[in-house]
Amino acid sequence: MSEHTYVFIGGLHRSGTTLLARLLADHPEISGFRGTGAREDEGQHLQHTYAPARDFGGAGRFAFDARAHLVEVDDDTAARHRSELQEAWHPHWDLDRRVLIEKSPPNLIRMRYLQSVFPGARFILITRHPVTTSLATKKWRRTQTLFSLIRHWLVAHGIATDDAKHLEHFLVVKYEDLVADPAVTLETVQRFLGVAPHPPAPGAVNTTASDKYADKWRSTIGVYRRALVARFGDDAARHGYDLSEP
Repeated sequence: MSEHTYVFIGGLHRSGTTLLARLLADHPEISGFRGTGAREDEGQHLQHTYAPARDFGGAGRFAFDARAHLVEVDDDTAARHRSELQEAWHPHWDLDRRVLIEKSPPNLIRMRYLQSVFPGARFILITRHPVTTSLATKKWRRTQTLFSLIRHWLVAHGIATDDAKHLEHFLVVKYEDLVADPAVTLETVQRFLGVAPHPPAPGAVNTTASDKYADKWRSTIGVYRRALVARFGDDAARHGYDLSEP
């Protein structure tokens, strides 16, 4: 394991995990999953050691199920799981590169488990405004309410915040920062991973991806919008977000 640095990217669906993973994988010292045939090239779909998010309700729901939250395992189990995961994932990485990235949204509530299986691993949590994330997810979950989706955001990030206290190497990246200044944000992440700065390709980041969701939030019926802000505003502020304005 000393030959490689394992990196796990987590964050709710529609939070920018794919964008960040692809930007990092363009670095000459970093390898990520591409062309695997799995949905969004997520490692959770390329192994059978633990259950993927879909087994717990999928996007906008999985963090509500306590079984989806994975923590430390004993040394014998960790060694066995490490062997199984390496066998599943190594064929999809360029092992000539030192840093190996796996990204899956539910990693945000599985970091303690992954650290016990891959000691010394580094963890990146990418966060996106609760309203923007929820509205983007609602395109997939038409029957799910904004109330439920915002609550899921807060539950998942609450678990991640508590779990982060147990991690040796942990970094939070805001999607909004990545979009506003891709080069600077990416350099911060690259230094965290111990690689030289490597700027993103021009046009690699869509800087207006959240605008339509902000507009949709502002056009939401005022009574409902104010009720959501009143119910969840303080909790969102503890994670650094103003719920009244995406």
